Amino acid sequence: MQLFVYLCLALASGACGDSTDLEGPDKVVFMAGFRPQANLPFVAAYVAQEKGFFREQDLEVEILHAGSGEHLKLLMAGDVDITTAAAASVLKRRSDPELPIVAFALFGQRGQQAYMALKESGIESLKDWEGKTFGYKISPPPDYLAMLKMNDVDRSKITEVNAGFDPRVLTEGKVDVLAVFKFNEPDTVRNLGFEISLWDPADYGVPSMGLTYITRQDMAEQNPVVVERFLKATLKGVQYALDNMDETLDIVLKYAPDEQREHQRFMLETELRDAVGPVTYQHGLGWMTQEQWRGLYDQLVEFEALPMPFDYRTAYTDRFLEAVYDGNELRWP
Repeated sequence: MQLFVYLCLALASGACGDSTDLEGPDKVVFMAGFRPQANLPFVAAYVAQEKGFFREQDLEVEILHAGSGEHLKLLMAGDVDITTAAAASVLKRRSDPELPIVAFALFGQRGQQAYMALKESGIESLKDWEGKTFGYKISPPPDYLAMLKMNDVDRSKITEVNAGFDPRVLTEGKVDVLAVFKFNEPDTVRNLGFEISLWDPADYGVPSMGLTYITRQDMAEQNPVVVERFLKATLKGVQYALDNMDETLDIVLKYAPDEQREHQRFMLETELRDAVGPVTYQHGLGWMTQEQWRGLYDQLVEFEALPMPFDYRTAYTDRFLEAVYDGNELRWP
């Protein structure tokens, strides 16, 4: 018994876990926040499942997908243990209705959103947006407003319309500039035979963060070993995807058999590219900093995108990242 205790204390990986090792693997329900596709936090779980990384961490993981945005509701009900959410969404949900959720890994060092125009439109700069029609999906995004402000673009000269989620509104001439998810819609429009121009808020110094893993505050506090092992397995999955693109695409198509391989490749390459940056080069894949969260929070406050102010530091924790990278078991690009 003394030897067993010593070995468990000596292994920073948590491989010995707790008494659940004697009872079989810990069960975890992970729900991706959308349909099966090559979003990086989805891929991380797919690869961890198929390559046995979850088994290495003594986890039995059920992978589900949200059909209509029900993942947060199921997370709060306890039917799901871990899911995905954009960093801005985490801040909004912590603000009101004050959901006790916490982000514990950041996959997008840049945000998922960008702004697109057709090359044939002649729109070359942000200033050229004046006198044009801009299409947004739900409401004018805060990073769009920040870009206009930082580049002295007169918003009153732009016609803003709710354009929905079909990028063909751009190719049909219904809008001149369109808010898009850069991991798929630019490829969709190119495949329709159009050349595009793209503006990424991060290139203009706008605070920008993408998808995160989130869990409930109570799970993070009461079952931290499971969260840590889940994160260790999925970050190993990201690392594997970086090194094995074609095999990873095979795995993605196992979960998303109706998707086109080359479109999923575009998506995965975009997500992997946006997953690295100064923070990850310094600390590792999945890392996030207080400065990143504070910058995004301040932007949402400035453009009145938060229902009410709150302590943004409650929206995330790096304790699991600290534990995973203890001993440098994982590397980074």
